[in-house]
Amino acid sequence: MFNAVLVANRGEIAVRVISTLNRLGIPSIAAYSEADRDARHVELADDAVCIGPAPAAESYLDVTAILDAAKQSGADAIHPGYGFLAENAEFGRAVAEAGIAFVGPRPETITAMGSKINARRIMAEAGIATVPGLLEPLDSAEAALAAAVDVGYPVAVKASGAGGGKGFRVARTPDELPAAFEGARGEGERFFGDGTVYLERYLTDPRHVEVQILGDTHGNIVHLYDRDCTIQRRHQKLVEEAPAPTLGCDFREHVCARAVEAARAVGYVGAGTVEGLVAGAGSAEPEFFFLEMNTRIQVEHGITELITGVDIVEQQLRAAAGEPLSVRQRDVRIEGHAIEVRINAENAAKNFLPTGGTITRYEEPTGPGIRVDSGVREGTRIPPFYDSLLAKVLAHGATREEATARLIEALDEFVLEGPKATLLPFQRALLATRAWADGSSAREITSDPAAFMRALTEGDTVRGTPA
Repeated sequence: MFNAVLVANRGEIAVRVISTLNRLGIPSIAAYSEADRDARHVELADDAVCIGPAPAAESYLDVTAILDAAKQSGADAIHPGYGFLAENAEFGRAVAEAGIAFVGPRPETITAMGSKINARRIMAEAGIATVPGLLEPLDSAEAALAAAVDVGYPVAVKASGAGGGKGFRVARTPDELPAAFEGARGEGERFFGDGTVYLERYLTDPRHVEVQILGDTHGNIVHLYDRDCTIQRRHQKLVEEAPAPTLGCDFREHVCARAVEAARAVGYVGAGTVEGLVAGAGSAEPEFFFLEMNTRIQVEHGITELITGVDIVEQQLRAAAGEPLSVRQRDVRIEGHAIEVRINAENAAKNFLPTGGTITRYEEPTGPGIRVDSGVREGTRIPPFYDSLLAKVLAHGATREEATARLIEALDEFVLEGPKATLLPFQRALLATRAWADGSSAREITSDPAAFMRALTEGDTVRGTPA
């Protein structure tokens, strides 16, 4: 397949990719910054190359440094993980021009899906329903006010090239729209270099449902069914589960078929995710609307692996090597239910404020159906330069209830000491609420985490006690 693969990332995803490379017998090379010299992914890789100083702009986002590291180490492929340069079309193009395989989709696919406006337009032309809204950008707050009359309030104001919860504002009235427009445009320019803004209808309390897609250069495209990622904070995911608990069998097949059509519309190669919103989930007539396509492996890919038995990283490598996928649609079955929680170095009681520190004690939980994807160990110092994700705890069971029980037990067993705060107690408490048991969005919890944590200590019988 490959002689060696450079993993151009850090943390848990770098460890995850190295794990599959080791299983396949492919030498792994860790790219690392000076801040990550003693990181877990560096320790586990067969070789490692320093790519620059601690700031991401001078290391994990430095295309030249990463290409030099690949050439120096003899790697003939680069796996970008997620974040950093994973969805950077110019990086993918530079890798290909250097004669190295990029473990991801074609650069033109990344470009097409990187603009939310362009992605909406492509899907609309392919006959795939999108959230009602505009297919053209807006150049001013005045234009947004005029467009909102037709779209209807509340409206979501989005920067076309943004993601991760940034460049997103909600306006519920015309008075709120100018500030929302400027806020979304400003974040788009500041974080993504693109201040293009558009409007779409803001759906009230939808389910955030996504479908895992795999494609290869031989024209094969398969789906690995769906995930529900509705529980979020600041439009960033906190808890994910597979399959989505509110989709009936027939509607699930409909949603997955639309996702395959979306992937075919752009000739998708590699692992990707079609994200959408489901309105009326659980009703007689639910609707699925295309939201965006993530052209990379997702943080939450592990729960899909647990219910299907498919190693998504392996399929990425096969596709990048020009090999056909080793999985066919007729072979994909859902086995049980899986849930994942993210353990970030954040303080939920202070509105998820990032924290730091050094991990002084670390013991991962074990047991039936439990999986931990982690980028840390005892002694790891949490650098302030990167995302706060430390680990993901996943649980698989025959039913959602069994998976939940196993996950709660695992979180009780997880020992993670040293950082000023982590999301471990928050996630443990959330899984024990009626909101989780009922399958709600838990918006009342994530929108006011401080109140939720106070309710726990005060014995609130609605939100704080077990279901």
